[in-house]
Amino acid sequence: MDTSINSVPKVLVFDSGVGGLSVYQQIEQRYPYFDYVYLFDNEAYPYGELAEAILIERVVSLVTNIVAQQQVDMVVIACNTASTIVLPYLRQQLSIPVVGVVPAIKPAAQLSKQAIGLIATPATIQRPYTHQLIDQFSPDTEVKLLGSTRLVTIAEEKLRGQSADLNELQVILQPLLGSIDVAVLGCTHFPLLKQEIQQVFGDGVRLVDSGEAIAKRVGGLLKAKVQHESATKRHAIYSSATPWEGMALDKGVANFGFSPVQPLHFQGV
Repeated sequence: MDTSINSVPKVLVFDSGVGGLSVYQQIEQRYPYFDYVYLFDNEAYPYGELAEAILIERVVSLVTNIVAQQQVDMVVIACNTASTIVLPYLRQQLSIPVVGVVPAIKPAAQLSKQAIGLIATPATIQRPYTHQLIDQFSPDTEVKLLGSTRLVTIAEEKLRGQSADLNELQVILQPLLGSIDVAVLGCTHFPLLKQEIQQVFGDGVRLVDSGEAIAKRVGGLLKAKVQHESATKRHAIYSSATPWEGMALDKGVANFGFSPVQPLHFQGV
């Protein structure tokens, strides 16, 4: 697909919660003239607690329905858990490109001179795919694993206007403090807490995530021209169920350029 300002692609960003907004933000910074749709499956959040068969069924049904409804040109699965499981099934169902995210182990290994901390959900920490990435890209650099569900909730709360408690973050991150020089934010929720996490670690730890790499991948597949001028349009955001603290969430997503959240209920989901 050869994309210019006169031919605007529509990109769907999908996650179980609002974490995928961190990936959307990276894409939108490079391609503000794209049309964006965001869908989050809050009815089944968090994905790490779902059986694989249920996860596959939900994601395939939700994504294929909204792709048909919105005439989407590309899908970005901005969820590590879903990406490691669902991508092959989605690609069988869709004729458009489908991009997933994985923890940024490769760039972290290139930066680290001491040890890497991988901060992710417990489900991502336990996935064989994650350990394959570590074996492949960081065979000579130790990767210390830290799984946290609470960090995901703190990110969700922050988007709804609540301040993150630095003392709580320090307790969560304590196992990694003083022992690493690079931290991988291995859940798309965590870049929403990047400033606070950096405060806890200090300047001696470099934080990396997959957002920029995904943005470059999206642009490459769409053969899109990079632009950095701000866009003024409001994009659509949908949820699979009525979100908690909806008014506060609407204020939060407005800062990312989205209209108020619209709950959708697809048949068969």
